[in-house]
Amino acid sequence: MTSPRIYLSPPHLGSDELRLVHEAFASNWIAPQGPHVDAFEREFAEATGVPHAAALSSCTAALHLALQRLGVGRGHEVLCSTLTFVASANPIVYQGATPVFVDSDASWNMDPALLASELDRAARRGRLPRAVVLVHLYGQCADLDPILDACERHGVPLVEDAAEALGARYRGRSPGTSGRFGAFSFNGNKIITTSGGGMLVSADGKEIERVRFLASQARDPAPYYEHSTPGFNYRMSNVLAAIGRGQLRVLAARVAARRRNFALYADALGSVPGLRLMPEAPYGRASRWLSVVEVDPAEFGATAEDVRRHLEAGNIEARRVWKPMHLQPLFARARRVGGAVAERLFRQGLCLPSGSALTEAEHTRIVETLLATPRRRVRRTGRGMPLPSRGHGRRPVPASLRG
Repeated sequence: MTSPRIYLSPPHLGSDELRLVHEAFASNWIAPQGPHVDAFEREFAEATGVPHAAALSSCTAALHLALQRLGVGRGHEVLCSTLTFVASANPIVYQGATPVFVDSDASWNMDPALLASELDRAARRGRLPRAVVLVHLYGQCADLDPILDACERHGVPLVEDAAEALGARYRGRSPGTSGRFGAFSFNGNKIITTSGGGMLVSADGKEIERVRFLASQARDPAPYYEHSTPGFNYRMSNVLAAIGRGQLRVLAARVAARRRNFALYADALGSVPGLRLMPEAPYGRASRWLSVVEVDPAEFGATAEDVRRHLEAGNIEARRVWKPMHLQPLFARARRVGGAVAERLFRQGLCLPSGSALTEAEHTRIVETLLATPRRRVRRTGRGMPLPSRGHGRRPVPASLRG
């Protein structure tokens, strides 16, 4: 009999969300706009500590409107994290601009020193980028302060892609709230979900008001349909906002559950040679949206892809770390700043099941399956360097995860 499937990051909904959706149906507010949209924007702004928020159809839409409002267009360059999902970079292309991809540091996020050096070089050339798109990866904040300093020194606006980092903290503040704009995702696999949707936040109320206008097909105030500028169909529906309001109320609990997932993985796998879990940067508190492990094949005796396939054979979903943007065929001609760190993380990184409803029994099954991956035995040389040898290795599951 096949074991039930364990998914990477499934939605986790409760009764509050259903009650609020019933309210939306009862009021007949179904289409975009409505009282739940207004309330979700207010409550989200309060939860993240930023004055203004616009509820949109996706985080991609939020990034697109942010770049549009910053005047990004043809002939411009935009610096962007290379270790990310393609949705961080696609809006740059939508605007006709050229992305330049920046490598990661030890936090797995954009390297502040590389960014500062690139901005300095661009200033000397007299060709500064139009904007910087900074991604907060897998629930961990990038090192914001030096990145902000570099951007402000050169007058380059910062857009924060916080799609994966709601509930994290950087020196006590929420990601997405320090740059000119911040974008969040409520996709079905995120830490809270509206099934699909996003939010754009800013300290500038006039900009957010303009974003709401553009996201509603840029309809001018008139007793008929009149349009003087191109707009977009990017607003969130009242039904999805109702789900978001219920989800926002349990954000702290969802973060706690994800961090517990990571702690269990760290306890079970942290001492296994060749396995290294994504570190938590000292300047913040990660939400651990996904628990991610690096698999060093020279030490562990198997690759990240070997492990993923073995988990899949056990009906357990895992995914490789994002393929860096500078390695994507879509951006084959794009310029990059560094890249070796992101390339290593892509080769060796594996995202493990991290849903907030994951049980300890499921954790045990995941760890047992992972550690049972067929692998070459590793023997040590006199200098302590690992060498592969024939055979299969298996480590026992730690007591904390045994039934």
